[in-house]
Amino acid sequence: MFRKLRLPKFKKLSSSFNFSTALCLLLVSLFIFPGLLHAQSGEVYYPGRTGEWESRRPEEVGMNADSLQKAVDLAIANEVRIPRDLRLVISNSFEPDNTIVGPTKDRGGPAGMIIKNGYIVAEWGDTKRVDMTFSVTKSYLSTIAGLALDAGLIKNVHEKVGNYVQDGTFASEHNSKITWHHLLNQSSDWYGTLWDKPDWADRPPKGKTPKELERRELKEPGTSFKYNDVRVNVLAYSLLQVWKRPLPVILKEKIMDPIDASDKWRWHGYENSWVVINGVKMQSVSGGGHRGGGMFISTRDQARFGYLFLRNGKWKDKQLISEKWIKMLQVPSKAKPNYGYMWWLNNGPRSVPGWPKSIFTATGFGGNHVAVDQEHDLLIVTRWLGSSKMVEFFQMVLDSVESN
Repeated sequence: MFRKLRLPKFKKLSSSFNFSTALCLLLVSLFIFPGLLHAQSGEVYYPGRTGEWESRRPEEVGMNADSLQKAVDLAIANEVRIPRDLRLVISNSFEPDNTIVGPTKDRGGPAGMIIKNGYIVAEWGDTKRVDMTFSVTKSYLSTIAGLALDAGLIKNVHEKVGNYVQDGTFASEHNSKITWHHLLNQSSDWYGTLWDKPDWADRPPKGKTPKELERRELKEPGTSFKYNDVRVNVLAYSLLQVWKRPLPVILKEKIMDPIDASDKWRWHGYENSWVVINGVKMQSVSGGGHRGGGMFISTRDQARFGYLFLRNGKWKDKQLISEKWIKMLQVPSKAKPNYGYMWWLNNGPRSVPGWPKSIFTATGFGGNHVAVDQEHDLLIVTRWLGSSKMVEFFQMVLDSVESN
């Protein structure tokens, strides 16, 4: 329900200054200050169909334009220092003798968006270009788990995954203890091989031989954090067994179509990650890009995804994913206080001073970030930002809110 707009009081200048004149002045003021109507109504703004997203001048939403521009200039001037040929980068990163088994794509240049109170206040680079996102994909995967919980397909995150996946993946004494909670916060220490890749081969510690790594002492699930794409892919495979439908299809139906994302994004798996479920062949997707694959998406679509989380899972009049899940993903892991359910948190010894404790971020290799700051009603999306400037950039954006 709209509040009654307060119209300015006009002095009687002449008999020609009538109601029509006042109405014209009102309409002009709404054209010049388009945020006035939303501000008066208390309505939460949502972007329209694909490509439709209103902008505001920073000062209209309580930001300092000069400070914000300096932050954008910093992001543009500090492109990540890796080749644009990401196939070359992947081959020489993450682990020795890395075999690429999923799609790759040359990356674009620096790009990003800053959303305040729902409106675009800054945008740079080619935000419609589809690029790899690497580990930002994990936050999409986490969302699939949240949807499964909302739908009752998973009863409780503390249930053992072996109750759902009964093909031997969780049959060993150690793996049988693993719960969805452990997989989601990367504290499972799952042991085994998936898609021809042993668990220890992702970011292996230096100075250890394969035999030593195979015979290592396993950590009790929930006690030790290890950022590991093999185990993340175990989560993707397990969720595929629960949904019994390709995860990109679930994401499209439940999230991306309702938020009016484009049809350009793709979520890839590996050439050897195909399975047959109920007689149907489908691909198990990757939760990152260490061997290729993962989420390929534009900055604009990434912003829509982040905006859903800024609004606690609600898009317009529909709750697409429960507010309960948005709260759950922000609970710090006991093994890693600045990590939740595949979102990074500003918590624990490694928290950034000056940042809100409530901020949570989807983060991927190469300076890909989706930062959700509900305290300031702020969303920040970056692509290919140099890691050494990430904290400074984010701080400058936050300061532009506080300094106005």
